[in-house]
Amino acid sequence: MIKPAVFLDRDGTINEQMGYVNDLCRFVLLPHTAEAIRMLNEHDYWTIIISNQSGVARGYFPIDLVHSVHARMQTLLAREGAHVDGIYFCPHYPGARVEAFGEACNCRKPRPGLIEKACREFKIDLPRSYMVGDRYTDMELAGRMNLTGILVMTGYGKGDLKYIIPRSAHKPHHVAQDLLDAVKWILQR
Repeated sequence: MIKPAVFLDRDGTINEQMGYVNDLCRFVLLPHTAEAIRMLNEHDYWTIIISNQSGVARGYFPIDLVHSVHARMQTLLAREGAHVDGIYFCPHYPGARVEAFGEACNCRKPRPGLIEKACREFKIDLPRSYMVGDRYTDMELAGRMNLTGILVMTGYGKGDLKYIIPRSAHKPHHVAQDLLDAVKWILQR
């Protein structure tokens, strides 16, 4: 069945922004995250993570840790009756320490590769879909893919709204306090 998606940034949107999550103990869900995702699940939206994880390429942690963090996230969400349908991340960074991940790729946000991959694997009604994140790059990706972009004030959101977005070509369609506020706005539309 084709249905809209809510693409979610991870760090600073779903979990606390702590720099690089280089240990499982550093992954901490933000308040109301599970409730927000559960609401999306109940209202029949695909809920899909789209995340840059350049710490892999920079040699800060192995790619296996990213998978472990995502398994932990799914476990924490499941405890509250929520789940994400898909998780896509970019481990690349040009000039990386780990040569295997040093390529200039199409999947590093704000490039569209991760969303394009999700669209090949899920039946997504893209014109009715959303991108929620705390960075200007999330809003740029939303603009490039013609998604409704929502900037959250968690993570880097406040700083990006004040210093970067005013001079950016891609503005958010809505500014929300957190993921729950963003989801309530989506569901009211």
